[in-house]
Amino acid sequence: MCGIAGLMTADGGPPDERVLAAMTAAIAHRGPDGRGHHLRGDVGLAHCRLAIIDLVTGDQPLFGPDGLALVANGEIYNHVELRAGLADAVFQTGSDCEPPLVLYQRHGLDYPRHLRGMYAIALHDPARGRLILSRDPFGIKPLYWAESPRGFLFASEPQALLASGLLPRRLRAQGRDELLGLQFSTGAETAFMGVHRVLPGETLVVERGRIVERRRIEALSLEPAAEATVEGLDRVLEQSVALHQRADVPYGMFLSGGIDSSAVLALMARLNSRPVLAFTAFFPGAAVHDESGHARALARAVGARHVDVAVDEPSFWKTLPHIAAHMDDPAADYAVVPTYLLAREARRSVKVILSGEGGDELFGGYGRYRGAMRPWPFTKAMRRSGAFDGLGVLRDQGRGWRDGYAVAEALAARRPGSRLQRAQALDCADWLPNDLLIKLDRCLMAHGIEGRVPFLDTEVARFAYGLPDRLKIRQGLGKAILRDWLARHLPEAKPFSPKRGFTVPVADWIASRPELGSVVGSQPAIREICLPGTVGPLFRAAGQSRKAGFAAWSLLFYALWHRCHIDGVPPVDNVLDYLKHEG
Repeated sequence: MCGIAGLMTADGGPPDERVLAAMTAAIAHRGPDGRGHHLRGDVGLAHCRLAIIDLVTGDQPLFGPDGLALVANGEIYNHVELRAGLADAVFQTGSDCEPPLVLYQRHGLDYPRHLRGMYAIALHDPARGRLILSRDPFGIKPLYWAESPRGFLFASEPQALLASGLLPRRLRAQGRDELLGLQFSTGAETAFMGVHRVLPGETLVVERGRIVERRRIEALSLEPAAEATVEGLDRVLEQSVALHQRADVPYGMFLSGGIDSSAVLALMARLNSRPVLAFTAFFPGAAVHDESGHARALARAVGARHVDVAVDEPSFWKTLPHIAAHMDDPAADYAVVPTYLLAREARRSVKVILSGEGGDELFGGYGRYRGAMRPWPFTKAMRRSGAFDGLGVLRDQGRGWRDGYAVAEALAARRPGSRLQRAQALDCADWLPNDLLIKLDRCLMAHGIEGRVPFLDTEVARFAYGLPDRLKIRQGLGKAILRDWLARHLPEAKPFSPKRGFTVPVADWIASRPELGSVVGSQPAIREICLPGTVGPLFRAAGQSRKAGFAAWSLLFYALWHRCHIDGVPPVDNVLDYLKHEG
């Protein structure tokens, strides 16, 4: 995993090296192990390396015949198999990202169809005068682009595009409204005017600084599993976890104690001769459901080394401005706090972490999926109410925050398959890449650590998505087949216990600071969107009402994010000091 950036000029002239250097500096945290630049003709490429595979010869950019050059962020897990199938090719390195160069030579723009992994790739083909950007089908790895009068820019994070000096730092109101209503922004647009996402599975072709072609690979297929049994699931999961452990550096995992991370733990314990290193967050002194004791027991059951990571109120107030600074594509998911602190602790021991993201989406874990399966007219639209509905806090009480989500709903509704499968596809289109995976990427890359998600593998997805609904939801419980698998392979996980959900006591922490509401309410960005005299009472009610607590958290996160990414104020180690800062 790394950081990439680059540009293609509109007039065919050489790129400005100072612009490329500024973009590279903005993503330096993503790749502390080395930097590489390449300029040829009208294109400049930059790479910040986090060395995971081929530590000696794997520096980027990578080069091929006819001047081809490539920079990539991510891992191609089937690189060993690809090399074996390209036996007549001459490889210069042992990098997992070199096979895509050969595949592009042979298959052109269809080269991503041969890749099994997570990736954001930029490939310069000077012979054809084009720049090609490709992103993996689930959107595990981020990639952003923008057009300016001087040309086309791309980067792993929006803040690198803004650091170029070629774009104004302007808020997109619709993205802000989506953030407050949904926790994230939808589709190809971001919270910044003029900054766009390369969509999951999309390949863009750029010539003379403008996009001239788009292609896209679907992550989900209704192709039925060859063996829709627990034994079939065992084979596909074991293979995926084995591939996701390919690394030349130490690796571990995040263990929450839930179904998904318990499955990853069981498979890692099976596949490794050494004890698995598992990290679990816990909340000392907080009145929330805490799975750390259960996680500890699971670790003991498989002989894993277990590390408890405290997530407490002092660390919340100290680190939150820094977390907001790294969440440049904002997702107001309070799980960013434990994820960030887990990554900080894990980096002392490992450079790679496996995590359970994607299990709910592929195997039908969310309660809202059961609602989607109800017969009409009892079915209900998901995310039908926003975080601020009924609170009388926002100036605009309309439903514009849901417009982008409604577009995704309409697209999902036209897909073949059951109601459950359409609901899964909807989550995989927006919630998964634009909230959960952004959270994981930014919180881990803030500490120079790679996150891998073995559930979000093409073969696992092919097995899981096409399963009959009855193998996903049974007797009111989701992930039925995955629970059956755990009952055989790690019964200590208590797989048939109801899903408790994951929460962080941010509302209680917010309620403990009486002055916080007035400080947040005084921010110009908050005054612009909130009715006078409403923010203070909302924050005072945070500890008594779940809805008020979540709304207060959303305003706090947005105030910090705006302070950093729109106002341009560098973060400090205290939330109140940061919001009061005059700079």
